Amino acid sequence: MLDNTQKERISRDAHTRAIISEMLAKNFEKLPDIDQKLFVYGHMYLGGNAGLAGVISNSFYRRALNVKEARISSNLPMAVLPFLTTYALYNATVSNPLLSGDLNCPTCVLMRGLLVGVVGGGVYPILLALPVSMGLAARYNTAPMPEKGNLLRYWMDISKPVLRKMRPVLFLQAFFGTYLANRDFDTYTRLAEMTFHAGGEELKD
Repeated sequence: MLDNTQKERISRDAHTRAIISEMLAKNFEKLPDIDQKLFVYGHMYLGGNAGLAGVISNSFYRRALNVKEARISSNLPMAVLPFLTTYALYNATVSNPLLSGDLNCPTCVLMRGLLVGVVGGGVYPILLALPVSMGLAARYNTAPMPEKGNLLRYWMDISKPVLRKMRPVLFLQAFFGTYLANRDFDTYTRLAEMTFHAGGEELKD
């Protein structure tokens, strides 16, 4: 009996969520064009910044390890992978939950935007650039490679100056991720007002 009641409640909640998501999606097209474009395409700029951070950090590591070969083949994945990762992360943690009505906490939205900007758009490209440049340095013998026991210390010594140089990029990504999340939540707030003020009776039915 209890299981049936729980199943009915879960089914009813899922149905209600589907209705809310459909209503939000329908009213989304009624928003001003600038709000729609920023909501849909804004995180592409965040991803683009992440790709640029990947190229810049790769350049710093290449200089530190004296790598001059394979410039294009190493920069291409450093631009594409951070872009795709940051875009997908923001979409999954901010845009989609807002548009489906599952995320109503402004602080949570800002924290998610901040984390996506810093981790996906800043830290991840730096961490990705290190093994790529190390592999090229080992392949072309442009820098002495450490022994197995000193590998972690060597990575830290190589990374410290790069992290110092990339600090402004991390701050920029943190700011842009937070700003974008704040704008998207403002858009969601207007969308929710349009939807639930106009469609509240329909939702109750």
